[in-house]
Amino acid sequence: MSISTMIIGESGTGKTTSLRNLNPAQVLLIQAVRKPLPFRSNDWKPCTKADPQGSVIVTDVAHLILAAMERTSRPVIVIDDFQYILSNAFMRRSSETGFQKFTEIAKDAWDILMKASNLPPEKRVYILAHSQTDDAGKVKCKTIGKLLDEKITVEGLLTIVLRTAVINDQFVFATQNNGSDTTKSPIGMFAETHIPNDLAAVDAAICDYYQLTATTTA
Repeated sequence: MSISTMIIGESGTGKTTSLRNLNPAQVLLIQAVRKPLPFRSNDWKPCTKADPQGSVIVTDVAHLILAAMERTSRPVIVIDDFQYILSNAFMRRSSETGFQKFTEIAKDAWDILMKASNLPPEKRVYILAHSQTDDAGKVKCKTIGKLLDEKITVEGLLTIVLRTAVINDQFVFATQNNGSDTTKSPIGMFAETHIPNDLAAVDAAICDYYQLTATTTA
């Protein structure tokens, strides 16, 4: 099975910037929202019919995301702004009454998360999502409310959940739970509680831990 990892954090704390050292030739980046990358990204080209070798596709439609995950031969898949897959679907269906839409949106999220862990064993999937603080003060992956959270616990489907932080003006990933969030990682995968927000380094650590073939950096 593939290795799926979630990166959660507030906007502007380095989630997307962490892609900067990945080699785009070995990555499929799925953007739920079309936006420029926050670093020099000339080599990150759109994947189109005219240029099928591109690294970036833009879609928030679950079945298209699932198809892209199945189709790509690249070892690393990044899904950016995961919460917008949920919220955009909700807004498109905002005129619908009743709770059925929440069940269906939850199913889409579940399908993507399950696919992320059930691709071939050399694949790594990184899911980037905004964080939110619940009524109990716990920081978790942002969804679209309690009705969805009752149907699916997002972080419960993953072994690795990192959280962005800014400490002394340095952008980092937290690797261990602080008692009020959902951060987690396997014992011994990361030597430090906080590591640089470098997804290439995270990928290398995961490959080393699970004895996978590491990708080259940009």
